[in-house]
Amino acid sequence: MNTFPRIGHGIDVHRFGDGDHVTLGGVRIPHDHGLIAHSDGDVALHALCDALLGALALGDIGKHFPDTDNAYRQADSRGLLRKVMELVRSHGYTVGNCDLTVLAERPKLSPHIMEMQQRIAADLGIAADCVSIKATTTEKLGFVGRKEGIEAHAVVMLFPVR
Repeated sequence: MNTFPRIGHGIDVHRFGDGDHVTLGGVRIPHDHGLIAHSDGDVALHALCDALLGALALGDIGKHFPDTDNAYRQADSRGLLRKVMELVRSHGYTVGNCDLTVLAERPKLSPHIMEMQQRIAADLGIAADCVSIKATTTEKLGFVGRKEGIEAHAVVMLFPVR
């Protein structure tokens, strides 16, 4: 029987490429570039999946949804998150809360954060006020600052289901 809470941390990055939007937190956001990825490139949800899997010591998103498997080509990352949540529940845990930080110079994310929060909460099966999403720039430093891509970090707290 699981008797203790678990914490997980995840990070993901994707490089910009051709496209007219990015998908972050399950929300399609207009942009003059897309993100290069095997799936939809949603770095926020990929980091969250890694945090959930890491909390249970189940490896990372690439282990469960490898980019060598065409079944996940252009996959909707919300679907991947829901599959990860099935694993979380099958191991006897539920999400207490999650905290995500998206690092991007562009596009501007603040108009989309509430919708991202609501979608993630629905997929995790928790209240929206248990999902924190923050956006920041890197003050023009590094690959994010040079507008070469987007980075996301996620932390989750899991509790045993009693």
